[in-house]
Order: sequence, then structure tokens, then C-alpha cells
Amino acid sequence: MTCKNSSDISPVEKHIMHKSVEKCPGLYCGRTILANGSLTDCGACLRGFRVNAQYVCSPCEKDLTSHDWLYLGFMTILPLIIHWFCIDLNAHLRKFTKGELILHASACIEVLLSAFLTILFTDPLWQMRINSCGVQKLSDWYTLFHNPTPNYETTLYCTQEAVYPLQTMIFVFYLFCVTFMMIIRPGLNVKFLPYRGKLAVYYALYIFPILALLHAVAGGLIYYSFPYLSILISVVSNAWHFSIKLDQTMKSLLETSTTQMRNATIILGHWILLAYGIISIPYDISYFSLLLVPAPALFYVFTAKYTGPDNFK
Repeated sequence: MTCKNSSDISPVEKHIMHKSVEKCPGLYCGRTILANGSLTDCGACLRGFRVNAQYVCSPCEKDLTSHDWLYLGFMTILPLIIHWFCIDLNAHLRKFTKGELILHASACIEVLLSAFLTILFTDPLWQMRINSCGVQKLSDWYTLFHNPTPNYETTLYCTQEAVYPLQTMIFVFYLFCVTFMMIIRPGLNVKFLPYRGKLAVYYALYIFPILALLHAVAGGLIYYSFPYLSILISVVSNAWHFSIKLDQTMKSLLETSTTQMRNATIILGHWILLAYGIISIPYDISYFSLLLVPAPALFYVFTAKYTGPDNFK
């Protein structure tokens, strides 16, 4: 079965799209326009097409919304944070070394290069823009659960990527991330962190399949909740970072946070992630709320002496 691009649709076919067409069952079943101008029976639209109000599969030519780009940004930041966490965890160092900084920079380059190539390989090819079907509701991410059964007889399978390309391009992005990691990182690990650097790669080889499975199962939920997930991850990781300090006095926490480059960089990363989450909230929020970004860190520092385990003996 072949179909045409929107630029190849003849006036006759456009007339077909605008005239009355028998309604298809379900939310995502539509009719595809064939090369001869006729319409197929109701079924799943091809990739890059979505059923319109006339029950005809039309090409996806919308631009991504700002929320879509912020979502893709979050899905890019997430593996980068995991890479950095694994590298730092396995380095077992109290301050940054040249080798560790190079590995952090390598992880950043791997993720950014993967994101760049993913955009280039998404329709339209070799352009820094993306044609999209758009996201209208949560069920768009889970068309598998909306295959209709007309007259309770035979199920009509119309499973498709209604949110094209936001679902599949994340899998492509993860594939690029793993590929570049396996190409670039092993040599750097041997030179700069020979004994423990490889563990960060092993962890990532386990984590990326988990991220892919999570995206397949909960991609729609993440799409709508990622601003709040960003805030939650930032606040929890900020508390965890301070809680592992041996000296929990306010003076020590303030001193180590401002004088040690490693601690200051980690805290700054928490603040950037928190600011990203606040900006991404799909409601009108004053940018003055960004002044609250340091609040979780300051709250922990100023209240640490009241929450120490010794106070509850």
C-alpha cells in the first residue's frame, strides 16, 4: 500500500479529504489515500500521518510546541544526569580531578551529539526542525488500548504513533547515546579512570534499557508531569547531597558548599534543574518565582541542626 506526501496530493484527492466520508470507529482509525485517489478501509494510519476530522489520514506537518521542546529537553537532561551521577559515584573522589572532568565532558558531548543527530534524522531530514502530529490528550500516547471492536465482533487494530515523532525519536536518541558511549568512553576510562571508570559504563548499559522501558510504558505520563519530576528530582537529590556530609553543622555545610568546587558545581546543577522545572510548568508563573530556586538548599542548611538524629534520642 502506497500513499502520497501532502505536496503530491492532487485537487481530486483534496476534494476527497474534504467531502463527507463514512465515519470510522474508534479514536484513531482512518482511511488512507492511495496513489490512484481512492480511499482504503478504516485502519491504522501510516507513520507520520494522523486521522483528521474527516476520518482521513493526513500528514503530520505541525511544528513542535514550546512544551514539546521542553519535554525533549528533559528527556535529554535525564540520561546526562545519570551519566554524571554514575561517573561521580564510581570515582570516589572528594574533589574534581582532571580525569573526572574529562569524563564528565565526554558524557555531555555524547548526549548532545546524540540529541543533535536525532533531530537531523527526524522528518524533515537534515533540518533543525521537526514535523509533528501534536499531542491532544493522554490517550494519544496509548493508542494500543483504543482499538475498537465494532458490534463486539472483530477488533479493528489501529495502533499507531499518534504523537509522532515524540515517542519513537526518544528510542533513537537512546540508541545514539549507547553507541557514542561505547565508542568514546572506553578509551578515556583506560587513560583517566582505569579501575572504576568502566563501572559507569556498565551501569549505563543497564540503565538505558530501563529508561527505554519506562518511556514505552509511561511516556505520556512523563510528557505531562516532567516539570514536576524535574522539581522533585532536584529537591530530593539536593537533600541527599547534603545528608551524606559527616559534619551537619550549618557552618560546615555553608563552607563546603561555597569553597569546594565539586560541592558548588553539584548544588548549581540542582538549581539549574529546579529552574528548568519551574519554567516548564504549563501555567503562567512569574519569573520572580525563580528567586526561590536556592530555597531548598538554604532550608536544609539552616534546619540541619534541628533534624539531626542526636536530637531524637
